[in-house]
Amino acid sequence: MGLLDFLFGNKTKKIQDFKNRGAIILDVRSKGEYDSGAIPGSKNIPLQSLNSKMSTIKKWNKPVICCCASGMRSASAAGILKSQGVEAMNGGGYFSLSKKL
Repeated sequence: MGLLDFLFGNKTKKIQDFKNRGAIILDVRSKGEYDSGAIPGSKNIPLQSLNSKMSTIKKWNKPVICCCASGMRSASAAGILKSQGVEAMNGGGYFSLSKKL
């Protein structure tokens, strides 16, 4: 187990757990970024629209794996979702996340 795994947990295992429970992949990049390449089957709600779409997200009633370009916006999104009672995690950048799915 590496130091980062010790400090932050094993992200790949957590992603698998979420995926096994039917997680929704939520891409919080802008529509333009999303349209230029995204994880197939993911949903796009830009970070700045997240609060206004909270009731929709809660209706999914599934864990949510957030992703963006680098992992910064998805970290913010996961924090917002958790604060609203949604089980969420930061999946990081969409390209690296797609390799773990």
